[in-house]
Amino acid sequence: MTSVAPRPAPDPQIPPGGLTIGEAAALCGLSIDTLRYYEREGLTAEPADRAPSGQRRYFARDLSWLDGIVMLRGTGMPIRDIRAFTEICRREGSEAERLGVLEQHRERVLEQLNETRSHLEAIERKIHFYRERKGSPSS
Repeated sequence: MTSVAPRPAPDPQIPPGGLTIGEAAALCGLSIDTLRYYEREGLTAEPADRAPSGQRRYFARDLSWLDGIVMLRGTGMPIRDIRAFTEICRREGSEAERLGVLEQHRERVLEQLNETRSHLEAIERKIHFYRERKGSPSS
């Protein structure tokens, strides 16, 4: 399989043997179960390296990819779409397709953001209403 991106220089904070699943999950703000789930669902760019003991080991490239997954999930991208995006990223020369997926997702995020802003404005009006009411004498 081809690499998604050139492997970055080793991160000085990551030991030469990599991080355990617990350490990697904690650094990415995930639970161990969630990280395992992402791996089972095919969301990771590459399978985790394994120590001679069989224990998963994670490196800077893995953490970078996981941060991207966390960002996409945090902006509402469904697992199936992240899986599809991961498959696209595994193919060399797919930059235009990757860009298209991200641009479409950005549009959905902007729509959600506008809707959230609208809801926030309604909440602000309610707060103003109740503050005004609280300041007026009881009838």
